[in-house]
Amino acid sequence: MGGPRSEFRLGTKPLVAAVLGVACGASPLPFNVLPLVMGPIHREFGWDFAVISSGVTIFGVIAALLAPLYGGAADRFGVRPVALLSLLAFALAFGAFYFVPASTTGWFAFWAVLGLIGIGSTPVTWSRAISLWFSRNRGLALSIMLMGTSLAALVVPQIAQAAIGAGGWRLAFPAVALLPLLVALPVGLLWFREPRAHECPSELTDAQGNVAGLTLGQAMRGYRFWVLLASILLIAFAYGGAHIHMAQIVALHGFPPAAAASVMGVVALGILSGRLLIGFLFDRLWAPAVAFPALLLPALACWLLMGSSTGLGWVTVGGFLLGFAAGTEADVIAYLAARYFGMAHYGRVYGALYMPFGVGAAISPILYGIVRDRTGSYDAMLTVAAALFVIGGALLLTLGRYPSAPAKGA
Repeated sequence: MGGPRSEFRLGTKPLVAAVLGVACGASPLPFNVLPLVMGPIHREFGWDFAVISSGVTIFGVIAALLAPLYGGAADRFGVRPVALLSLLAFALAFGAFYFVPASTTGWFAFWAVLGLIGIGSTPVTWSRAISLWFSRNRGLALSIMLMGTSLAALVVPQIAQAAIGAGGWRLAFPAVALLPLLVALPVGLLWFREPRAHECPSELTDAQGNVAGLTLGQAMRGYRFWVLLASILLIAFAYGGAHIHMAQIVALHGFPPAAAASVMGVVALGILSGRLLIGFLFDRLWAPAVAFPALLLPALACWLLMGSSTGLGWVTVGGFLLGFAAGTEADVIAYLAARYFGMAHYGRVYGALYMPFGVGAAISPILYGIVRDRTGSYDAMLTVAAALFVIGGALLLTLGRYPSAPAKGA
């Protein structure tokens, strides 16, 4: 295979399709709509914030537990059918939230269905194909792919807010569900696929031309798997609730909903900036040494977001720094899973590492909500989150150098 340019020449179309698939999938859309409908739902039904947040917790836990199953299906049947069928099912289910009944049982059931069918539309699937198209530029390519979440965070809150203004909070769900149906699916059908044997980078194959890598069982017998799992869990636990409750955090500082939507947009810019810079550096430096200082920034963000008298400018800076950390964490999972464990069983390994990410991000919002309901602020939870960011980043420094031959053992 040729130089670095040939990877982008061959893989640009699948990469574009993956960017849109990630942007319109189950990873970003619920987390960018719920912060804006949380307040209206609270006012209409009288549910407390912990109950409302529990919906995304149910969704996240179910999806996370199914991630290895969907990843294994992508390994076995190919990533294209798994990703595109899940994306279609997710869009239909998300749009159906328009019909959520005025009962917590119904609310929880809708989120459970979303978790059952949506995980295949997340980076669990899209990243397998991109990691097969790219080797020397994998960090940058994965960062570009994961920019989809940044694009969603920039666009989705504006669409949702406009829909809420036009027809109430229910309309936000089908309005946003049009994105996967009208944008990601058509492009995915045209352009998204795994590389053929002659298109796959030679670094990813063994002497027989087969894609190399550890099985999930082999990966789990090494310490690196468990270090990554612990780091991912801590950082996801710290960040997930902060994102979901960001609009309420802004409101507690005395700013109107329009300011909250603006801060959410700045969070998206932080995700985008962190993603591109970190992905670029991952290809050139030892990734854990890049990730650790990047994950110290959200500890400062938590301090900026505490209290009730901080000005909008500092709150906005805090949102940006939190977004920067989110961009780093997503890159860590996809990039390090491929570098330390290889590609032969990437879907299963990535899916297993996605579980703590999904569970942490799912449980975190309800705990943020409990703290808010009981204390009237998020300060206690933000204090804990700051410590978790530091510990989670420091764990990555124990991973050691990349294995030269991952297929032979961890």
